[in-house]
Amino acid sequence: MNDGDRIFIALLCAGAVCVLVILIDGWFLRPKRDPGASSADEPLLPKLAGYTLVGVALAMLWRLFKYEAVDFSLMLVVVGAVSGIIWAADQLFFARRRRIAAASAGTPAERVREPLAVEYARSFFPVIILVLVIRSFLFEPFRIPSDSMMPTLFDGDFIFVSKYSYGLRLPVSNTLVVATGTPQRGDVIVFRLPPNPKINYIKRLVGLPGDRIRVDENNQLYVNDKPMPQTHGPVYAGPKQDLWNYTGVPTAFEQLDTKRHQIMFANGGVKTGEWVVPAGHYFFMGDNRNNSKDSRWLDEPDAPGFVPEQNLVGKAVRIWLNLDTRDGPLWRRVGNKIE
Repeated sequence: MNDGDRIFIALLCAGAVCVLVILIDGWFLRPKRDPGASSADEPLLPKLAGYTLVGVALAMLWRLFKYEAVDFSLMLVVVGAVSGIIWAADQLFFARRRRIAAASAGTPAERVREPLAVEYARSFFPVIILVLVIRSFLFEPFRIPSDSMMPTLFDGDFIFVSKYSYGLRLPVSNTLVVATGTPQRGDVIVFRLPPNPKINYIKRLVGLPGDRIRVDENNQLYVNDKPMPQTHGPVYAGPKQDLWNYTGVPTAFEQLDTKRHQIMFANGGVKTGEWVVPAGHYFFMGDNRNNSKDSRWLDEPDAPGFVPEQNLVGKAVRIWLNLDTRDGPLWRRVGNKIE
């Protein structure tokens, strides 16, 4: 278990304790304290638990935003399920008792107040379900964490990924339920890292099942012994050229079937070799060819290697924000289509 997992478990436990404190007070202690269910005042302990719960939620969102260290789909499913259970339990077992007790105490029905936990659950549940449906079946946001896809994508780009391009999948398990399309050579795809499915990678699809892939010492890519056309591009001059020592790095325009895109050859060594893609798997490479740990690194435990079809998450389609660069946000990248 790494430090990120420990932090996540600690936040999860803290959130669970806060929810229990709020529920015990709202369902069992408050009826004795306020039979009329009309007071807006909360005791110090459940009030602190409510504030802490909001802080825990923000901390988990920040870890996702900054480090992608939280499985957001799992978090949405868990929070949605807990919210739904709390709301349903209140309607089935506690709401009627609360109304009867309030009526006995002379409180008008419009002044009867729900416990804080029920207010949270009733407010959050529909929103969580809507967000879960959108990001599971339509579009999901991702953050680019490295420079392996330069010059197409930069560290700090936030992108939308189409979740329906290759089929509709269930959240968390990523199980395919409806096939809607197949990956095409040249697509930029987000996938779950086979050695650690909690980590998302983004690379360009180069090899389809059964393809023979070869990269020679000149960084020429061959697919089934056919060279993929490359034309010389301008030397790189743009964001991060000084930060990553990319000033003057050569680039080229590469054609993969119908897809034309720009690649660059940074100052690392060329990763050469020949690979045959197994059935049901795909072969990916980064556009920053000399600085990308991708499917060429079969012997590395933290590299993707051949990626199984069930690990595909979706097709990267558009940049919606850029942050976390040395020179500030790159506003001109917002809205760009990912080619």
